[in-house]
This record gives sequence, structure tokens and C-alpha cells, in this order.
Amino acid sequence: MEYRKNDIVTLKIEDCGIDGEGIGKADGFTVFVKDAVIGDTVRAKIMKAKKNYGYGRLEEIITPSPDRVEPKCQFARQCGGCQLQALSYEKQLEFKTSKVRGHLERIGGFTDIPMEKILGMDQPFHYRNKAQFPVGKSKDGRIITGFYAGRTHSIIENRDCALGVTRNKEVLDRVIAHMEKFHIQPYDENTGKGLVRHVLIRYGFFTDEMMVCLIINGEKLPGEEALVKSLRQIPETVSVMVNVNKKRNNVILGEKVRLLWGQPYITDKIGEISYQISPLSFFQVNPYQTGRLYGKALEYAQLSGNETVWDLYCGIGTISLFLAQKAKMVRGVEIIPAAIENAKENACLNGFDNTEFFVGKAEEVLPEQFARTGERADVIVVDPPRKGCDETLLSTIIKMQPDRVVYVSCDSATLARDLKYLCERGYELKKVCPVDMFPNTVSVETVVLLSQLKQKPDDYINVTIELDDMDITSAETKATYDEIKKYVAEHNAGMKVSNLYISQVKRKCGIEVGKNYNLPKNEDSRQPQCPEDKESAIVEALKHFKMNS
Repeated sequence: MEYRKNDIVTLKIEDCGIDGEGIGKADGFTVFVKDAVIGDTVRAKIMKAKKNYGYGRLEEIITPSPDRVEPKCQFARQCGGCQLQALSYEKQLEFKTSKVRGHLERIGGFTDIPMEKILGMDQPFHYRNKAQFPVGKSKDGRIITGFYAGRTHSIIENRDCALGVTRNKEVLDRVIAHMEKFHIQPYDENTGKGLVRHVLIRYGFFTDEMMVCLIINGEKLPGEEALVKSLRQIPETVSVMVNVNKKRNNVILGEKVRLLWGQPYITDKIGEISYQISPLSFFQVNPYQTGRLYGKALEYAQLSGNETVWDLYCGIGTISLFLAQKAKMVRGVEIIPAAIENAKENACLNGFDNTEFFVGKAEEVLPEQFARTGERADVIVVDPPRKGCDETLLSTIIKMQPDRVVYVSCDSATLARDLKYLCERGYELKKVCPVDMFPNTVSVETVVLLSQLKQKPDDYINVTIELDDMDITSAETKATYDEIKKYVAEHNAGMKVSNLYISQVKRKCGIEVGKNYNLPKNEDSRQPQCPEDKESAIVEALKHFKMNS
């Protein structure tokens, strides 16, 4: 049977899509229905029809699923924020586990996936330490705030989000009362006029410090002192700020921030590490689960205190400092200069002197640093945006040959793509652990451990050696490359040198290393050259082993 727009169909919901929509079939015709959950029998109206599938609007729940629950928020269906509130939390965790596994199988081509149990929450509400409320007007002209309806910029009025902290409502009540008293107009996207665009609230779960920042379409807010006085009546308030954004776009925050009262940041903790968080800082929104997420990343890194670690897309140093507790050296890379300044400040705040941070794109900084120093990393940690890692970055990881790669992902589809690239080039998928950072939504974080493939004990390689072709001098037999590396590390504060650098210095000293050992594969190849300090250290090692006079 052929189905068209506006047709009414009865469906048994048997599956769930990656965006949380229910999936049912009518005579072989697949229909995706928002707000339907697995186990429901529903009546839906087809809103868009393709050849073999369509999208339906939920008209009636004929028989509810045994896993259906009453949403805590009355606006759950209208608001675009929570897609899964009508599904029991146990089934939410099953859905997210299946989502990660499905992407790894279909996109990554993995089988027998070493999946650990998803890390869920005991209380999956009121976990967000950050909320950004758009401000606008209702049809009857009242100032309102809330959240955008799904796929629109129509505000669903709500000052008490079930995922946010309970203090949000009091802040919004006071801000709107101030706007009404001083006749301040909300921003209108259609005309570009009006002043207040958003209200940003950040809350420290472990410090009870709160920041309120108004994003405005101008330089100054009428009655600023009165607003500060009002907000200071909330005991947790330690910072009141304005952020200036005059651009007509969908970006929430502008670049200019002005402090009205208090301090320009709040402080919060993850585990034993303290972080200073500004309005522009990226910081995970679920502090309870962030501790578990980073704890799992630290577990997978398997640090003993002797490792050099690169943390790519490091933000304000959240994972970097977690790793610095156990590593010899951690180097972080982030494209946002302000975030790197925050990372350095956070390192000082926690007393870490074994960290170094670089501003720039990870896919540019890492290849540049590797080409300049040739220094390998023992462990590389990546926590990229949703688009995943740039192929140039993945290629450099392969060249650096870290023993382990820990991949933290907010998008399991791009994760699967990147893991496939790495595992086709010498790495093995060892562990996968989903973490539910965003209960009641379709989003899920994943932590993955990759290790370098090792030669199996029962694998054999047949090698034919012609003695006449061997090029071993008496000097060459006096110390192995590993012995030279060990000597350099012991006598130069843990300095690491590569086989490439040792062979370069040997050639300079006139020591034979074999005709093709560590030479470039073609004349156009570029190789990093041994830095002066490492060259001196290698020369001293050669003298120690009486390989150089």
C-alpha cells in the first residue's frame, strides 16, 4: 500500500531511532514518530512521505508501552531539549548502549566489541551546571524566557527546567522583574532590535558558587546597579556579568565580557581538581558524570608516572589536569586562546608544574611539534567536537606511535569512523565504555581505549639473512638503541630520544648504522632533525659506551 501525507496509520513501535523517535511499520512502510517509545501502539498522522518511509506526528497512544513513564516536565513534548523523558531511565541506558554499539558495527566495521556497562546516574534530573535561556515575548506581549521548541526559534515558556538547578527559576524571575521595571525590551531576531538576548547561568555543584551573565545587544544595561542588588540577594551569587553580542546570527555569546559585580569566574571541582570557569569556558555540563567520565579516561590511560601525554582539544585543561595527577608530563592543545589561559591558570591553581599548553588547531599543532622535536607520546588523549578528528591529526597520531590512544567522544558516529582509521593502521580496540552525561536526551559520551598491536607469541616470521650483506661494526655491538635511550634518560632528567635521532647522531660521528636504517623513503621526504640538547645527550651516551672518541 502507498502512503501519502496526512494519512492516518496505526503502528506498533518496535525500535528507536538515533534521535529518540519511535519506529513502526505499516504494511512494510516505515514511519518515524517523535514522542513514541518502544512498545507503544499509536495512531500517527503522516507529515512527510518518501517512497519507503515517512515521518509521522503522534496523534494518540492507543496502548502505552510498559516502559513509558510520565515526563517530569510538562513541556517535554514541546521543548526540543529532552527527547527521552517519556522512556524509563533503564530503557534510556539500553538505547544509548545500542546506539554506540550500532555505530561501531555499521560505520567502524567492528565485531566482538569489548563494551563495558554504561555508566548511568542514580538521579537523572537537575544535573546541568549551565543553562542558556533565550528571552523573548509571548503572543500577548509578556516578557518570557524558556527554551526553543524543537527545530524552531519559538520559545516554550519555562523558568524551571527539570534538568537545570533549582536556583535557575529565582534568577529568571528577578531578571524579568528587572526588565519590566526598567522597560527593557527583549531581543527580536526578526528586526534585530531589543536588548536582552539570553540569560546564562553557571553553577558550581561542589562549591555552590553561581554566575549570572546577561547577553545583550548593546554595551550597557539600564539599572545595572539595581540588577546586581537584586541578584546578590540569592546567597550563591558570586558573579554578575554582561556579554555583548550585536551580531545578527544564531551564536549565543559575543567576545566582549564586562564584570558588573563580584569575580569574573566561578570555581568548581572534578574529583580533587579545581577549575575556574568563565562565561566563555567550555566545561562539561554534568559535574557528577564528568568525574566518572574523566576517571574512566584516566583508568584507560594506564599511567605510572613516567609517561608523556598529549591531550588534544583540551579546553580549559579539564582532562589535562586529571591526567597530570599520574603522568610525568601533559601537553594540551586548544584553538581558543582564552581557554588556554584558563588552562594555565587552572594548572597553577592546582599546583601542577608538569603541564604545557599550546594555542592552535590540534591537527596543526601536533604535526608541527612532532616535526620540530620528533618526540613521541606514550599516550594521546583526544576529546574532539562532534565532527571528530581531522585526518591530518589521525595521521600524525599514527606517525607518533603512542602506546595507547584514549578517545573521548560526544558523537559515536564520528568516533566509529575515526576508530576504523586508527585500527586499520596498527591499533587495536581494547575497551569501550559509554557514559550517560545527558540523561533524558539522546546524547551519549563514550570513552575508548586503543593499544598498539603487538606481535603474538605464536606468530612466526621467516627471515633470510645473508652474512655478506650485514654491516655491523665493532662499535655498533657495544650498546643497543634501548641502552642508549636509557642512559640519556637517566643522565638528563628523563629526556627521551628516538631511534631516528640516535641514528642521525651516529652518522654525524662516523658510526655505521646500516645502509638504509632510518633513512627517508624518498628524496622529497622530510624528517625531523635532532635538537641540539638531545644531540649533546646522545653524544655523551656514545662516549660512555666507548662508541665515540
